[in-house]
Amino acid sequence: MKIIEILTATAASIAFLTTTAPRAEGGDVPAAKPNLLFLLADQWRADAVGYAGDPNVTTPHLDRLAGESVNFTRAVSNCPVCCPTRASLMTGQRPLTHGVFLNDVPLPDKAVTIAEALVAAGYQTGYIGKWHLDGRGRSIFTPPKRRQGFRYWKALECTHDYNQSFYYADDPTRLVWQGYDAKAQTRDAEEYLRHQAEQGRPFALFLSWGAPHNPYDTAPDEYRASYAPDDIKLRPNVPGPLAIPARRALAGYYAHCTALDDCVARLWETLKKAGIEENTIVVFSSDHGDMLFSQGEIRKQKPWEESIRVPLLVHWPSGLGREGKRLDAAINTEDLMPTLLGLMDVAIPSSVEGRELSGYMRGGEKPVDDASLITCPSPFGEWSRQRGGREFRGVRTSRHTYARDLSGAWLLYDNEADPYQLRNLCNRPEHAALQAELERQLRRKLAQTHDEFLPGPEYIERFGYKVDDTGTVPYTP
Repeated sequence: MKIIEILTATAASIAFLTTTAPRAEGGDVPAAKPNLLFLLADQWRADAVGYAGDPNVTTPHLDRLAGESVNFTRAVSNCPVCCPTRASLMTGQRPLTHGVFLNDVPLPDKAVTIAEALVAAGYQTGYIGKWHLDGRGRSIFTPPKRRQGFRYWKALECTHDYNQSFYYADDPTRLVWQGYDAKAQTRDAEEYLRHQAEQGRPFALFLSWGAPHNPYDTAPDEYRASYAPDDIKLRPNVPGPLAIPARRALAGYYAHCTALDDCVARLWETLKKAGIEENTIVVFSSDHGDMLFSQGEIRKQKPWEESIRVPLLVHWPSGLGREGKRLDAAINTEDLMPTLLGLMDVAIPSSVEGRELSGYMRGGEKPVDDASLITCPSPFGEWSRQRGGREFRGVRTSRHTYARDLSGAWLLYDNEADPYQLRNLCNRPEHAALQAELERQLRRKLAQTHDEFLPGPEYIERFGYKVDDTGTVPYTP
């Protein structure tokens, strides 16, 4: 099935190229095909940028990028934890389809990935940084056959030791990123961009940084010196007793954010100097957010805004213009792959489940369906049952967040009237009609996605995963 999918995508792409686009001198791929640079941060929540109004963080380069980009203001992570989101990004499928609803399980070699679709369309593909989709141990070498279509490779399954970080390239020899790994990875990405510009062939490079994911206090000294915990202004939903650890964590978190902002500046300047900025689609996003003590919670997997909402900027001067615009349509993780392929005029594999929104980005009508499905099929780790975690399904609409667990309706917020989600309206008689309508929307979403909403252990048994007593897959071999 997968070979057929690739051949189908290849045939469709060749048909498009030979009939509609000019050809590059001395090559078999049109010069007009746009490049793709996808910048993926880890655990960077949507509000933690200057352009979103955060009073603490310094992100001048991302702020400027936002001013020249399409800014999806309601982007969410469909299953807000690392591996499920990354698997959906690669396949355009939902977690219970590709099966990666836990961390540290392998992405099956079944669906056609975005890299495979682009290779079939004549693209050079590259991946640098954190992979976290091989599921055979976080320090294990990932051979080419398990790289899901990426050819250039300088990556590691997972580490958050940012100052002593290693990676693999073409063989199992451990190589070391010098200094703060995000900076070193960015330098390598710059070399890749310059080389591809010289070659004149279209490329797709994914650069996946580990920061600003905890540990928060490990950014370079010059960035940490810019943030004093006592100066941090907390969100109103951080409980008073947690103010001290929250300020300390946020100061380090923001230091990582500013370090990555400088990396964005370097890459943007490299694209300009190489003469390929105009026709390169630059995407900046994250796999999920970080609670950082809002609601008294930490990390991710939860249905609150700080966990599910992610930044999403798409910059493409020649295709979308330089006049920044904010789009408020619902967009979920599985929508990114088909939307990017749509922008790039590359055939979308039939295995994709996400929505293709490139027409909307170009000025078309806003999609009618205005709700994103959010899920936690099986809680684990820091969100395990022992720590208060629960399975849930929910919807994030243009105004409301609604979720229920296996025992019933759990939370309902009016995000317009209550942006910090301080007042749970769930099961209040005066909001019964609203809750009923949101429940209907959720049921429609579950039916559309064939989601039975079973207890987590049933999915674990169905997919044959081995977990510990917290529902977590051990990640050392």
